[in-house]
Amino acid sequence: MSNLLKIVWESVSTRSNSSNYTPNSSSNLSDAGSCSSQVTLSDPAVIMRSSSAGEFDRIPLDVFMQIVKLLEPKEVARLTSVCKSWKLIVSDNKLWVYYLQNQHVPWESIFFSEINLRSGYPLQTYSQMQSFMNIYGLRSQVPGAIIIDGGSGYCKFGWSKFDSPSGRSATFLEFGNIESPMSSRLRHFFATIYNRMQVKSSTQPIVVSVPICQYDDTEAARAARRQLKDAIHSALFGMNVPAVCAVSQATLALFAAKRTSGIVVNIGFHQTSVVPILHGKIMRKVGVEAVGVGALKLTGYLKEQMQQRSIHFDSLYTVRSLKENLCYVALDYEAELCKDTEASYEVPGAGRFTLKRERFQTGEILFQPRIAGMRAMGLHQAVAHCIDHRHAAELTADESWFKTIVLAGGTACLPGVAERLEKELRDLLPPSIADGIKVIPPPYGTDSAWHGAKLISNLSTFPNSWCITKKEFRSKARRSLIW
Repeated sequence: MSNLLKIVWESVSTRSNSSNYTPNSSSNLSDAGSCSSQVTLSDPAVIMRSSSAGEFDRIPLDVFMQIVKLLEPKEVARLTSVCKSWKLIVSDNKLWVYYLQNQHVPWESIFFSEINLRSGYPLQTYSQMQSFMNIYGLRSQVPGAIIIDGGSGYCKFGWSKFDSPSGRSATFLEFGNIESPMSSRLRHFFATIYNRMQVKSSTQPIVVSVPICQYDDTEAARAARRQLKDAIHSALFGMNVPAVCAVSQATLALFAAKRTSGIVVNIGFHQTSVVPILHGKIMRKVGVEAVGVGALKLTGYLKEQMQQRSIHFDSLYTVRSLKENLCYVALDYEAELCKDTEASYEVPGAGRFTLKRERFQTGEILFQPRIAGMRAMGLHQAVAHCIDHRHAAELTADESWFKTIVLAGGTACLPGVAERLEKELRDLLPPSIADGIKVIPPPYGTDSAWHGAKLISNLSTFPNSWCITKKEFRSKARRSLIW
């Protein structure tokens, strides 16, 4: 095997030197992959019609491909310059899918993003990729980006090449002196993030996740959204950021679930938003529903229950820790009341605590806000309203798009939320509508929007397909942003 690999590499070196092949050249990669959609490893007729590979013609294709897989991708790309036969073989999509599958990013996410997101907005779905060899080469050259997920409770920030956010801070909606103008708060906020990451703002593009705000489709709400969008871009371009991509938090959470259409239920810090999204665009014609129940309400309600039971605690951090580690949502609330649900958890630095019914009564206010004294719709009712309104919007798209419901936000990570919401919707909606409804838990927990931004910022077409530059912003040649 070692001798065979040596012969292969000597052939590659000799031929590539004579052809001046550059491994990192995207044009060469593109040319090599132009016929890959027409060639498969199991098509010997094509190989026979091509030029001879000399002694290597005697090697079975499956054995040859096992040898090729032992080489590095850049070395394999150089094989395209040996002869036409080798070019056809090593530019096959299956081989480059193999290399992409060995990346840190899951293959399913790479495939979804390159098929559905690479065009930027408006989204264009590619039914068949011409060359995964080309995509591999382009993805290896993507500069990456700084990701800032604004959040509604706190912000997550980090590098797009990392597996998870590297830090957290207060969200820009509540950063600094809230009485200061939004523009000055944003400048202070972004400067603080860059300082914490110890990176110059001029070196990397940035992807900003923007929390849902100004829910209505009125002229005043549209103006407020435009004002926020301009303030974000002005602050970043004022710091010499080379390119900016600002996308709705709900849209990014949907992308993280590998969907481009559906209803995102974002249980935020102060309230819950139900956001219909079609082909990556928020459908304000359908209507964004807002429910005044969020993570803060659940923490407050658990605090009240603990006080009623004379359970002593020192801070809201203790209450929040108990909520996150002991609480859940019951599939059948009445049946759960008859069960023994006692459980304990030790909060670091605060001691050990035992909860009983509080464990499921806390999350129940998502579906029955009245038990906490709130006059608001339950989660299932808000989603049902959103589904009902889709008819009034007179959309011409596939009628099943709304049957995918994606949960987002830290509170949505409570065990049982997805199952309970799906059950309630099936009970509430007519069978013809309820049939096929699927509720998807937060795909990456509290960091779903951050991971949706990560998909965009690692695309083979990033940053050109998704970002706008300072020149484009100032010339008013702005691309449509999906938030």
